[in-house]
Amino acid sequence: MGVRVKVTHVPPWVSHERLLGAGDWTSEDGVWTAALARPIAADLAARLRGIGLGYGRIDVQVTPALKRNLVRAARTVDARRRRDTTPGFVRSGCRLDEEGKFSLTPDDLAKRMAAGAKGRTVVDACCGAGGNTIGFARAGCDVVAIEQSQNRLDLARHNAQIYGVSQRINFRIGDATKLLGDVQADILFVDPPWGVDYDKAHCTLQGLPLLERLLVSHRDRFSEVWIKAPPSFDPRVFEDATTTAWFGTAPGDYRRVKFSLVKIGA
Repeated sequence: MGVRVKVTHVPPWVSHERLLGAGDWTSEDGVWTAALARPIAADLAARLRGIGLGYGRIDVQVTPALKRNLVRAARTVDARRRRDTTPGFVRSGCRLDEEGKFSLTPDDLAKRMAAGAKGRTVVDACCGAGGNTIGFARAGCDVVAIEQSQNRLDLARHNAQIYGVSQRINFRIGDATKLLGDVQADILFVDPPWGVDYDKAHCTLQGLPLLERLLVSHRDRFSEVWIKAPPSFDPRVFEDATTTAWFGTAPGDYRRVKFSLVKIGA
């Protein structure tokens, strides 16, 4: 016997096919509904539990309600599945610090994202351990990579050497809000630090203070601004932005939004 599932707060820039998975889904006023088998509904509810995507926390309602043992079993399966996620750097010898272990853009996603900037000049205002910087360099971009931590900049230099793209990257140490004033590039790319405690239900621009300062000071100096934002970031603060949701590629995060890419002026 099946159940009726209703899912709300799915933004239009998120692929419902990828997020929700199997089912004959229909939408009315942004609310997605489908009749699902109980195990599939339990799996969906477990996977979307506590997730926020731009417009607020995803809400999953199942009618009639699922039995507790089925809910518990689905959450256990989901917790195990989360261990198999899209890898960061895939080349042997790359190095990461603790922050990089949870903030690095996975290799495959960084490469595909950078393809949209092929051949143009990019400034990566928060390069960290170099994941996106290396992705842009591999796409034939000349990159100015800025990082205020000397240790993290050294990691980025090392990792760029592993990927053989150091010659395309100008590494700079310091505060991007100050250094961007004398940098010329086609694209300003910002992957602001989120930390592990960012608002996972509804992240605002004020919740990313470095991004806010960079945009106030330098937004008008670049023809395009690309922002790698938390999945819960609300892009509606930007009137001229286009947003895409980026999912993982491994079994553990194939249906999970890893981040959103917000483009201003593109």
